[in-house]
Amino acid sequence: MNVVATYLIESAFDLHEVAQVMAGEQSTGTFVKLPGETESLHKHHAAKIISVKQISEVDNPSLPYGLSSNNGYRQAEVIIEYPITNFGYSLPNLITTVAGNLFELRELTGIRLIDFTVPTVFQEKYPAGRFGISGTRHLAGVHERPLFGTIIKPSVGLPKDEYRKMIREFAEAGIDFIKDDELTGNPLYFSFQDRVEIAMEEINRVAMKTGKKTMYAFNITDEIDQMRRNHDWVVQHEGTCVMVSINSVGYGAVRHLANYTELPIHGHRNQWGAMTRHPMLGMSFTAYQKICRLAGVDQLHTNGLDSKFAEPNVQVVKSINDCLAPIFADDAVMPVLSSAQWAGSAHPTYRAVGSTDLLHLAGGGIIAHPNGIRAGVDSFVESWEAAVAGIPFEQLVKESPVVRAAYEKFKK
Repeated sequence: MNVVATYLIESAFDLHEVAQVMAGEQSTGTFVKLPGETESLHKHHAAKIISVKQISEVDNPSLPYGLSSNNGYRQAEVIIEYPITNFGYSLPNLITTVAGNLFELRELTGIRLIDFTVPTVFQEKYPAGRFGISGTRHLAGVHERPLFGTIIKPSVGLPKDEYRKMIREFAEAGIDFIKDDELTGNPLYFSFQDRVEIAMEEINRVAMKTGKKTMYAFNITDEIDQMRRNHDWVVQHEGTCVMVSINSVGYGAVRHLANYTELPIHGHRNQWGAMTRHPMLGMSFTAYQKICRLAGVDQLHTNGLDSKFAEPNVQVVKSINDCLAPIFADDAVMPVLSSAQWAGSAHPTYRAVGSTDLLHLAGGGIIAHPNGIRAGVDSFVESWEAAVAGIPFEQLVKESPVVRAAYEKFKK
């Protein structure tokens, strides 16, 4: 089986000819015919066009610097098959093939990678994350409900004594999960090593009393060798999760981490907007999450409903479902919902997704609760319990003081 990729394209020219340009650019062709382009070479190595389906026409180009026409621009779905023999079982070279120079072709005024499929043999070299949903649940000690989590805020500048107090409050409140903000790696004012030591002292101290050990995703993002040292430092201090900024370190670095990690990998997708915000450029999350999962993440950010980011709810729901759908078999990744989430996010999320295999994060929605962190955690937990039980949120607001306080604080 070869690799099959689906694109959304836009062009002023004949769509089938443009598809041929795309297939040639990403396999055996270039802008001029070469002496070595034999029929035998084409037979074994040329990308093949599976289908070209026009979708719509527009008057103006979506992207600049493309070749123009007075006859408008046509948008189409194009499906291309790439011979696996051209790039082998290599994730970086797979990405180069399905999403390489295509974005720069002048014949295109729009190009977006929508999806791709890979042969099952890829599973041998790029197995799913070692932990995934079940492993994350096991280490966090949470089953049959979502994991409830939060983010360290303010993301930068928090003094050590205040940081220690915050971690203690989170752990004592019974929260399942804490993560570093992506901006906090190894700052000069508060080293990564000190942060791990302080956090794990507080988490382990509370766990000794309560029996519940909060999972903390420490941001180990750095150069490849330093990432290994950071990972080992977390393991040494009995941590249970590490976080990496996928787009900052690269897919190959994430796979390198996945090959040795002793802990779940929390995949943060910061910079994702640059890859997807324009609807006729970049790639869809459907394609992106497959790349991240082949790289070996166990948890992956999807945004949450009604977030502060520029992503419609319908896309957020699809992203969550993409993470829960298998690529091969039993390889789902834990969707991580975040951004402007609070107690009122539980009901619409459960209605839209219908699953509790989620890691639902609320930073300000917990920390800024008017009655404190414990009340913020309780409001989140109670709202999710009510959502699953079918109790309307409006009823819960009347019956629960902590949910009512959250509603009055965050409803707008």
